[in-house]
Amino acid sequence: MAIPYKNSRTLCFFLILSFGLCLVITSAELERFEHPTKEDGSLSFLVLGDWGRRGAFNQSQVAFQMGKVGEKLDIDFVVSTGDNFYDNGLASEHDTAFEESFTKIYTAKSLQKQWYSVLGNHDYRGDAEAQLSPLLRKIDSRWTCLRSFIVNTELAEIFFVDTSPLVNKYFTNTEDHTYDWRGITSRKDYIATLLKDVELALKKSSAKWKIVVGHHAIRSVGHHGDTEELIKQLLPILQANDVDFYMNGHDHCLEHISDIESPIQFLTSGAGSKAWRGDIKGLNKEGLNFFYDGQGFMSVQLNPTDAEIAFYDVFGKVLHRSHSSKQLHPSI
Repeated sequence: MAIPYKNSRTLCFFLILSFGLCLVITSAELERFEHPTKEDGSLSFLVLGDWGRRGAFNQSQVAFQMGKVGEKLDIDFVVSTGDNFYDNGLASEHDTAFEESFTKIYTAKSLQKQWYSVLGNHDYRGDAEAQLSPLLRKIDSRWTCLRSFIVNTELAEIFFVDTSPLVNKYFTNTEDHTYDWRGITSRKDYIATLLKDVELALKKSSAKWKIVVGHHAIRSVGHHGDTEELIKQLLPILQANDVDFYMNGHDHCLEHISDIESPIQFLTSGAGSKAWRGDIKGLNKEGLNFFYDGQGFMSVQLNPTDAEIAFYDVFGKVLHRSHSSKQLHPSI
């Protein structure tokens, strides 16, 4: 049932979904999903990227450890940083790879929560529209994948950004791969609108924690390294709007880098399956706190004053922890 909601700017409709979620559809802004925190006001979730290989390359083992950590932390949902299905996304919305790489792999009880996913460059090599299809949510109601959107939990707002269209080489090196840009008729207009929408949403946000998720790294010492287009176009927006964390995949590793010009922490979780590339760039990089070249995932625990980030390997061992604090402002 659609419940109309009206504010001073636009007319919205709330569509009730499974897991008590509410999808806010607007005509001019990023779509928003309302996801409640726990009763004590805290929030916890897992972050995973670059995973869909029908269980191969230790994907199943990572999934098993995710289930154990998810149960321990009583997670609220899972964030996927893209490259959801290898090597070339899904062939169609009926592609059996969806169930073989997702439904049949992440079977632990604790992982039967909503999964919020963005598209990676490998997803654009297939039928990108398939991953956005409502049919997949009928096959597995956990699946939520849009190009760009917002998850609002009151405590935190998570801004999911479609980063692949910003990367120049996917439009110039067309001999290597074919990309599905059907939803992007004008790249220039698409990017301009996306960046404007993200900036506006960040400025309007009053959340205690602001988190941005994209597929590509802004800062990385892994195989792909820094993404110059994001440094030029997206990073200034994040720095100007008090973003706490930027989370990404793309590099098949786990890493934590601190921005030297702002409080932003760059967190890479792209180790959901195939990893161990072995070509590390600049381990003396300024701001580098942690780097691991193997498989694993990340957890996030938030409350009004503290954020706890942890990275786990394929055996469930904690490799690195990071703690951030905020002061509570007394009410006036």
